[in-house]
Amino acid sequence: MNNTLSRRAWFGVAASSAAALAACSRPRSTIATTTVTVPASPEFTTETPRPTIIDPDVALRHLQEGNQRFVDAKMEHPGQDPERRLHLAAVQQPFATILSCSDSRVPPEVVFDQGLGDLFVVRVAGNIVDPALLGSIEYGVDHLGTPLVVVMGHQNCGAVSATLESLQHHNEPHGDIAALVKAITPAVAVAKQRPGDLLDNTIRANADQSRAAIVESSELKGPLNSGALKVLTAYYNLDSGVVTVG
Repeated sequence: MNNTLSRRAWFGVAASSAAALAACSRPRSTIATTTVTVPASPEFTTETPRPTIIDPDVALRHLQEGNQRFVDAKMEHPGQDPERRLHLAAVQQPFATILSCSDSRVPPEVVFDQGLGDLFVVRVAGNIVDPALLGSIEYGVDHLGTPLVVVMGHQNCGAVSATLESLQHHNEPHGDIAALVKAITPAVAVAKQRPGDLLDNTIRANADQSRAAIVESSELKGPLNSGALKVLTAYYNLDSGVVTVG
């Protein structure tokens, strides 16, 4: 018997193998798939983009209006859609810089009912100012053009409370929390000269001293002197949700 396959038999085997491979390569699932296409040049389609805000008083009014919506439970949650996100991938133009405490109950974007790209937020426990924090604020003003800086303290601030406890009971704070206590301590002496609750007065005095450190920045003298920039203090009430400026 001839062990060599005939030409016709060889083609038959090849055809059968190709058919088997084709069958194996077919997808077993018949579930339809959907392709999502992201536009190459994203534009606002669900809301009108905000105009660039260059006036500090207008910026403050936007913050106050947003806070009122938050207090009234009529939040608009602006600028949180995919179109806004895609637009901001290329550029940002926040209208205010906010220095606030890291406290989980005090997120500025929520408290002021703002969206992506609206606020340049710098957060640290006790809303203190050190070189890194000041550099961040200078960046917001110099590079991003925010006309307003708000230092926002808040009711029952834990960092301020820890500072008072450390001083009153002569407890050495552990770890690098000592740096926070050291930064907040000067505000305690000021607060003791004021009538009323020592904790609340220290929270407000601490915000004042942070503002003072910001306005002393040589990088901000130009816009401050020209009126193009304002630096304000604010106080957030955890119970009511109200932000009081000044």
